[in-house]
Amino acid sequence: MTKERILVVDDEEDILELVRFNLAREGYSVICTTSGEETLKIARKEHPDLIVLDLMLPGIDGLEVAKVLKNDPKTKDISIVMLTAKGEEPDIVTGLELGADDYVTKPFSPRILVARVRAVLRRKLQDEPKDKSVLRIRDLVIHSGRREVLVNDDPVQLTFTEFGILNFLAKRPGWVFTRSQIVDAVRGDDYPVTDRSVDVQIVGLRKKLGSAGKYIETVRGVGYRFKE
Repeated sequence: MTKERILVVDDEEDILELVRFNLAREGYSVICTTSGEETLKIARKEHPDLIVLDLMLPGIDGLEVAKVLKNDPKTKDISIVMLTAKGEEPDIVTGLELGADDYVTKPFSPRILVARVRAVLRRKLQDEPKDKSVLRIRDLVIHSGRREVLVNDDPVQLTFTEFGILNFLAKRPGWVFTRSQIVDAVRGDDYPVTDRSVDVQIVGLRKKLGSAGKYIETVRGVGYRFKE
């Protein structure tokens, strides 16, 4: 089985080699570069499955690289795990809002980095819908590509986060998810999402869905699930 391809970006050679060694040991195919400019060129040419991206780069920094990649239809689906120094919370939030999937702070444990990379790639695989065009559940229709929702053929206007929660649950009917799992799966434009805000989002989502709101069930003491 061919392992995923990962592009590692860092201007510090020792960190670059540390990350490369640990990812290669796990069987991943690893490409390395030290600049933002080269990252963009390699991403467009090689289209890796994931980029481990340092934020503090000479020239084009990591945040700008992430912004360019996520605004390009050819590269927007590439997963990104950011590497950042401690205390850069604003940069972390900005990066996640731009579309990064996760972040690891420096100094870091190679084992934790590998685990985060593995989790992002696994979640990416699980999140690929079986029907990439339309998901139909009785009177509810969810179009993942267009981010459209219909109830009884009437369009429902949802926020980015509401759509993410609905799509996440609906693709896994019967599965119970904790609030933390839902937070981890959904990266909305109002990130960071807290456990408590999930409850608020669910209330608003049920209200907007009207008769279809009953499909989202509360599992007391655990979280939520989509009715089978």
